[in-house]
Amino acid sequence: MTRKTVRIAMNGVTGRMGYRQHLVRSILAIREQGGLDLGDGTVLWPEPVLVGRREYALKALAEQHGLDAENISTDVDTVLADPAVDIYFDAQVTSAREEAIKKAIVAGKHIYTEKPTATGLEGALELARLANEAGIKHGVVQDKLFLPGLLKLKRLIDGGFFGRILSVRGEFGYWVFEGDWQTAQRPSWNYRSEDGGGIVVDMFPHWEYVLHELFGRVKSVQALTATHIPQRWDENDKPYDATADDAAYGIFELDGGAIAQINSSWAVRVNRDELVEFQVDGTEGSAVAGLRNCRVQHRSMTPKPVWNPDIPATYSFRDQWQEIPDNDDFDNGFKAQWELFLKHVYADAPYQWDLLAGARGVQLAELGLKSSAEGRRIDVPEISL
Repeated sequence: MTRKTVRIAMNGVTGRMGYRQHLVRSILAIREQGGLDLGDGTVLWPEPVLVGRREYALKALAEQHGLDAENISTDVDTVLADPAVDIYFDAQVTSAREEAIKKAIVAGKHIYTEKPTATGLEGALELARLANEAGIKHGVVQDKLFLPGLLKLKRLIDGGFFGRILSVRGEFGYWVFEGDWQTAQRPSWNYRSEDGGGIVVDMFPHWEYVLHELFGRVKSVQALTATHIPQRWDENDKPYDATADDAAYGIFELDGGAIAQINSSWAVRVNRDELVEFQVDGTEGSAVAGLRNCRVQHRSMTPKPVWNPDIPATYSFRDQWQEIPDNDDFDNGFKAQWELFLKHVYADAPYQWDLLAGARGVQLAELGLKSSAEGRRIDVPEISL
């Protein structure tokens, strides 16, 4: 076996997602398993270069995880100028991402990035064009496609379980503490539109690729947004006005005729089995998929409910569904996509979740906000470079 070291500039690893999912559960997890076997006698060994604004925080991460203290920097330009760095990864706040990715493209680095890729569709498309013109490999995180629950759901779709799919109903969200008497679980910039915050910008890109990949391209969107909690408290315990939407209620028309309804909220208390669940109804059967689990009810096993509000129910509707077995070992979704991207870069393996796919997510968020502001349904045109 030949070990090839791959230096990856990871910008934004002191943030929640950059640290937990991308550094610890993806890149460091690949190292813990001995690297990534390409199948041709080569094993990739990822060497993260930690990039951020707070040097003390970067040093603490490097020390905590036994990383080389020399592989930290607060100067992204210097890191990008290093010819030994092959890949640039971005998990910064959205407002800082577009400029940094442009610099990385100019420097000839392969790009892997969180979403949304830019603050608007025009900027997202420009990044995709620049990357293609530069001849570099590029990918966008679309992690929910790799969740065990959605992988089971895709297995059902591919096997024809549903017949003709009629509708998709999604529920996502949880209560994010206001920050006054319990610390908020999300950073304060998420609730300031001027800093790129808002649940539409955060979640509609997810819903775009989930719907697109599993059920069909989104043809139209009708959305209503709300700022249910108008005042929150920041990391310094100071009150601030929430200027971004913290809830969105969307209806999406899909190619093929199915209708999707997805509620997204940071102001809802969870009364479901998982933080996100999708119910899919078809002519031959239905399924409810979450992060890890998926249960089904086939046409042949569908009971006959009778509406009678004067008599208490003597049975459990949930007990009338069957659980789909794992039938496989499911790895962390972020790690699984990292491995696919690394194989794409170094073994030219196929990879479809590129910056153009990321731009579709930005487009849907942009049109969702426009739909809410104008109070109407808006067509979603196909985009290309």
